[in-house]
Amino acid sequence: MRPNLIVIAALSLAPLAAVSMLTGCEEKKPAAGSSTAPKADDHGHDHGPNGEHAAPKAGHGGPVIALGEQTIGSFSAKATRDQGQIVAGKDAPIDVTVTPAAGASAKAVAVRFWIGTQDAKGSVKAKAEIEDPKDPNRWHVHAEIPNPMPAGSKLWVEIEDDKGGTSVGSFDLKM
Repeated sequence: MRPNLIVIAALSLAPLAAVSMLTGCEEKKPAAGSSTAPKADDHGHDHGPNGEHAAPKAGHGGPVIALGEQTIGSFSAKATRDQGQIVAGKDAPIDVTVTPAAGASAKAVAVRFWIGTQDAKGSVKAKAEIEDPKDPNRWHVHAEIPNPMPAGSKLWVEIEDDKGGTSVGSFDLKM
């Protein structure tokens, strides 16, 4: 009879413990008059003292290094990376503008980037996204840099077209 008493006590106290854990933390509301919502003119970058657009900062709109332009399959690809060192174990912000080559009608439906060797051994392939809908041909990703970084590493770009075909090209990282 004693083991049943222990089970009953445990089952009785479990809901009480659960309720006290749920009520232990309370969400704090912002003070009246303060707001974390963005202002109408706060749209992702700095402004000068008179509201004019400030000069862009490095990365994501700052200085870039042009990696070149080439034909990859039925596409013309122009690659850039944000200025800065390529460091093993970190990432590199990469942009590639992909447009149909002259006379081609294919459309890019997916673009993948990786840094390393063509076989991608030791690298992570990252699916790029269109960062700005106003620029639907510019694909962006933060490509992981392998650690250790293989000798002769390059930026590799794989373009998948709307017919299911893929083409691969590479760019020197200009380190």
